[in-house]
Amino acid sequence: MPKYFDIHSHLNFRDYDKDRQEVIKRLKESDTHTIVIGTDFASSQSAVELANAHEGLYASIGVHPIRETSSSNGTSPVDFDVAEFEKLVKHPKVVAVGECGLDFYHAKKETDFERQKKLFLDQVAFALEHDKPLMIHARNAYEELLEILEPLGGPTAKLRGNVHFFAGNWEVAQRFFAFDFTVSFTGVITFVRDYDEVIKKAPLERLMAETDAPFVAPVPYRGGRNEPSYVSEVVKSMAAIRGEDEEQVRIALVNNALRMIG
Repeated sequence: MPKYFDIHSHLNFRDYDKDRQEVIKRLKESDTHTIVIGTDFASSQSAVELANAHEGLYASIGVHPIRETSSSNGTSPVDFDVAEFEKLVKHPKVVAVGECGLDFYHAKKETDFERQKKLFLDQVAFALEHDKPLMIHARNAYEELLEILEPLGGPTAKLRGNVHFFAGNWEVAQRFFAFDFTVSFTGVITFVRDYDEVIKKAPLERLMAETDAPFVAPVPYRGGRNEPSYVSEVVKSMAAIRGEDEEQVRIALVNNALRMIG
């Protein structure tokens, strides 16, 4: 069992092209495991390749709700190509589907809701077919996501997953917990207090720690590039906010991650 588990990072992003092996070395030295997240087919494929090459790395494959591709005619949204993703999901280190969901911060609900909803539902169906948890991206869209997911959940449903970079309130968190989802927090919790209520009130088995590296580095690395080995700072802050023993929280968060990936 690893000492720490960062359940959401982007080690496949170009931010690490110059020193990826050094970052992975630090990850291994800190006994940290991580799930490398895809946001389209190419990054999902690179996530699988990284996971295949390194012990302690896993992959999540999917399409981000606002992912676009460039062409001679401008940009166009990326679809979820089931046939292409079928090739990736068979790899034993693919442990989740996503980063998928809804985002109405970068796109207007009035003009983009139906496209995002279809893209998301395609990935929900894919996750259910392959018995994988969802890695959810939600921004300005919790109510819309819950309206889609709540009817699919229940005691006998296979639907499960994690809401990454959770920024909702306690009421929203409870609704996700009701159909067996977890929520994860990033290094943001080391320097803002907006999420303390959820972290304090949530059952420990419903919480996860992540970095979302290379983004939102925690204190004391704030302002620089983030990396998975920094997840220890998220765990430390989570324990402090809850007023619980750091070692007990650390062990519980690792077990939560291992349970999610099976």
